[in-house]
Amino acid sequence: MIGMATMTSRERVRTALARQEPDRVPVNYSANAGIDARLKAHFGLTPNDTEGLLQALEVDFRIFFPPYRGPRLHPDPPEPGVTVDPWGIRRRWIEHPSGGYWDYCGFPLRDATEEEVARWPMPNPDHFDYAGARELRKRCPDAFLAIGGAGVPDIINGNGMLRTMEQTLVDLAIDDPAGLLLARRRAEILFTVIERTLEILKGKADGVWMGEDLGTQIGPLISRDLYRRHLRPIHQRFVDLARAHDLPVVIHSCGSSSWAFEDFIEMGIAAVDTLQPEAAHMAPSYLKSRYGDRLAFHGAISTAGPLATGTPADVRTVCRQTLAIMMPGGGYCLAPTHAIQDNTPTENVLAMYEAAKRYGRYR
Repeated sequence: MIGMATMTSRERVRTALARQEPDRVPVNYSANAGIDARLKAHFGLTPNDTEGLLQALEVDFRIFFPPYRGPRLHPDPPEPGVTVDPWGIRRRWIEHPSGGYWDYCGFPLRDATEEEVARWPMPNPDHFDYAGARELRKRCPDAFLAIGGAGVPDIINGNGMLRTMEQTLVDLAIDDPAGLLLARRRAEILFTVIERTLEILKGKADGVWMGEDLGTQIGPLISRDLYRRHLRPIHQRFVDLARAHDLPVVIHSCGSSSWAFEDFIEMGIAAVDTLQPEAAHMAPSYLKSRYGDRLAFHGAISTAGPLATGTPADVRTVCRQTLAIMMPGGGYCLAPTHAIQDNTPTENVLAMYEAAKRYGRYR
């Protein structure tokens, strides 16, 4: 345990990711637009004051990926209400009783050949706004600043948004040249963007965040052989880049993904994010006992459990139980498993962060 003084967020998260005990468990935040707006209103903040909300919740993390500022690469789709991003991914807004979400549609590379994938317009790393990393570091000097995000390189989802999930999984199984080329092209651009961001920060970044959803609710999404053959080599490049800068790596993976944790450990990954407790082989007690001496953990407060469907007392109970399992010896950061959903009561979110402050102290 380090000292007795209160740590900065940078010190706190670094200590936790090194599987040691900080002054308190670090916390993180992610939410959909509806509940995010309600939380800002609760604290008397303007709709755009995201930093004010993070400070109000005492969030330790800031995650940065540079925004694209280059030329438009793809025309508007003909379907009304459908948007397109610089990668050519098409989305449409789907409303539901508590809010809505952006759903993927169109899948323009569903039947593309290798030659068509090679010609597909993609963002140039020169056209991203890297200066924002320095500005964020200056605004939040004591926060733990991670570069990247769950979409880096996120091969299965990233390819799936352009090629459909079904075709993406077939691509991996049969070594389809078009799908594998798409994965390599996307990953190379993302790698260069992360590399340049780290160089811009000149040693002031605190970590690298990456992602790859590898589980369903009941088991692996792909075989270990496919992971090692197609995905792990690409992932390893990002891990090696982070380690060259002496930075820890956090990897996001949804569902029942603990089957891949031994690979993560071998690769040099420091922590795993999401930790859906309702998925197979993802209970906090199982993860802590099996991997807690070699991996740190981030997440585990289910956005589909009491946080959304229970009372504030239920939320406090599940947070306290999770902390009691995950805290000993360090190595845990409390966070929702995914973006907090719009059907979540505001008071439940507040209860989660209050529980972290009340029960998450080591001294």
